[in-house]
Amino acid sequence: MKNFETKRYWLIGASEGLGRALAHKLSGAGAELILSARSEKRLIELAGELPGTASVQCIDIADTASCQAAAKAIGPVDGIVFLAAVYKPMDAQNWDADAVEQMLDVNLTGAARVLGVSLPEMVARDRGHIVLIGSLSGFRGLPGAIGYSASKAGLMSLAESLYADLRASGVNVQLANPGFIKTRLTDMNDFRMPFLMTADEAAEEVFAHMQTDRFKKSFPRVFSWVFRLGQFLPDWAYYRLFS
Repeated sequence: MKNFETKRYWLIGASEGLGRALAHKLSGAGAELILSARSEKRLIELAGELPGTASVQCIDIADTASCQAAAKAIGPVDGIVFLAAVYKPMDAQNWDADAVEQMLDVNLTGAARVLGVSLPEMVARDRGHIVLIGSLSGFRGLPGAIGYSASKAGLMSLAESLYADLRASGVNVQLANPGFIKTRLTDMNDFRMPFLMTADEAAEEVFAHMQTDRFKKSFPRVFSWVFRLGQFLPDWAYYRLFS
């Protein structure tokens, strides 16, 4: 089990939802937190709620210069948790070019920008902890998930490549793939969401995973089996089942 006391963790996407709930878990475990998102007001409110030391660093992960400035201001950290995500339910018949580009730019390329300004330092000192938040929707393409499913699939693949390269080093890479979490994002869905979790429930799963040495965790467990087994279905069966 990892000891988070005196460790500095940078949470990107901490202002609400899973990020906010996970901040409470890590702070309660003794970690010093750097809270990042675009909304300074929400971050300041969160910092005031936490039991431990926390500072605020606003960031626009769609802007490389903003990521570079944030990393310089923060300095070396022991861990990074990338939780930032945007979502808009959409099918191919109603393609919204701006929304698709934003989902890819924030959910996937945003993670690459953050890693680009922080990973080299971790590799150089051979110590660090990287946690990326994927999604069950990233295992295979889903109907009505144009943009989001692709961005999460890319993020999950990025995590797998990082782990393949760094698993024998002192830089620990982990991937957490949650299902539906009750947030303002899932409030946009007009379909039934099985095994819907609260942000606190999802944060407990992620925090428990962060205390292990395992690479990947997909949850809720029973619900994740549907998506994981879907990878092995032939196309005709998969698209008939998931449509």
